[in-house]
Amino acid sequence: MSTFLQKKENIERAWFIVDATGLPVGRIATKVASILRGKHKPTFTPYVDCGDYVIVINAEKAILTGNKLNDKMYYNHSGYPGGLRERNAKTMIQEYPEEMMERAIKGMLPHNRLGRAMGKKLFVYRGSDHKHAAQQPVELKID
Repeated sequence: MSTFLQKKENIERAWFIVDATGLPVGRIATKVASILRGKHKPTFTPYVDCGDYVIVINAEKAILTGNKLNDKMYYNHSGYPGGLRERNAKTMIQEYPEEMMERAIKGMLPHNRLGRAMGKKLFVYRGSDHKHAAQQPVELKID
């Protein structure tokens, strides 16, 4: 019996929607990264982008456990001298909840060309409105 190898021409993609209300950011990120990667499918092949599309709604209602709101820091650098910008998680979840969720999820994907392709199948929204109703996404429960 030979090992099944997925071909990119034969991939069937589904759409999932995740409601982040009251769920920890890390729990959401691990589950969504696994779906984006395609590890939930029996046809998973590590070197092929065989994952599904994921929509995350209510990103501002996700929670952080412990003292992460004050202690966790997010860093950006513009590339210029003195161009380091740092923000704590409290600022990020109030002003930029989409970016915070995207960073958590994309940080769990491969850091190469394949991971960037997987990250393009992620859509994060602050509120409960999204523009993907035509794709008829299936609700994904996260415990």
